[in-house]
Amino acid sequence: MANTVSAKKMTRKIAKRTAVNRSRRSRMRTFIRKVEEAIEAGDHGNALTALRSAEPEIMRASQKGIVHKNTASRKVSRLAARVKGLQAAQA
Repeated sequence: MANTVSAKKMTRKIAKRTAVNRSRRSRMRTFIRKVEEAIEAGDHGNALTALRSAEPEIMRASQKGIVHKNTASRKVSRLAARVKGLQAAQA
């Protein structure tokens, strides 16, 4: 347990930061899940719309330090490839 005033303050700050980060990570995962659900349903239009809204959310999470920049880019790239593959399968 924290004894000094500064240590107690740091635990409060960490708790606040953790809550914010958890919320941001959850929001990012929700957007990713919407894209994946649209892909599973086979709906290219809906998947493309979901991807366009998910991409800035994923990149924002990387800017805030929730995920690494390369991880965010990889997630966007793989989702985009799956959406593009869905279009090819429908054609």
